[in-house]
Amino acid sequence: MNASDWLLWARGPAFEIATIILVMGMVIRFIEILMLGRKKNLAAAKGSAMAGGLRTMVTRSVPEAGVFKRSGFTIITGYIFHIGLFVVIFLLAPHILVFDSVLGLSWPALPTTIVDAFAVVTILALIAVLVNRLNNPVKRYLSGWMDYLVWGLTILPLITGYMAFHRIGFSGPMLLALHIMSVELLMIAFPFTKLSHAFTLFLARFYNGSITGLKGVKS
Repeated sequence: MNASDWLLWARGPAFEIATIILVMGMVIRFIEILMLGRKKNLAAAKGSAMAGGLRTMVTRSVPEAGVFKRSGFTIITGYIFHIGLFVVIFLLAPHILVFDSVLGLSWPALPTTIVDAFAVVTILALIAVLVNRLNNPVKRYLSGWMDYLVWGLTILPLITGYMAFHRIGFSGPMLLALHIMSVELLMIAFPFTKLSHAFTLFLARFYNGSITGLKGVKS
């Protein structure tokens, strides 16, 4: 297969397969979560479950002073690469065109140079996270192969996207094919790894907050 063949395969059958696995995998994941259910609360409600859930979704997104003092580096780099990923994925014009073709939804894009800068900063933040994990004895001990796999699958589309944008190393069609396939690997792994927290994070926070809110205590 030449570069054009790889690009056609990545844009066609490979993308369809990855999308099906992503959607079906996340549907199954949500069904599993909902099937866990929750025990009926026999005590009289002292607060609002809805208010508690919504409050916790907001408060858990802002680190407390004590936590920030102990883990400031982890929190800062975490925010940087999460915000950077959001900008790169959702605010780059070619990516928006993909969403439009699949979902029929589009929105304004940021200038490409700005998104490119975000991509570089995000790559550096992810590298810093890995170095910190490897140099911290506790984090290194707690890290398994899945953590490093998730890191690799996350940074790979950023690197291949940067290479494709700047035409580094290969022909244009091959670079684009490599970038698309790296994204498809991420999509396939998404429902089966810690990456799925992107969809379940706020659901979990709302669930915990609703329980404490119903009991009238602070989450």
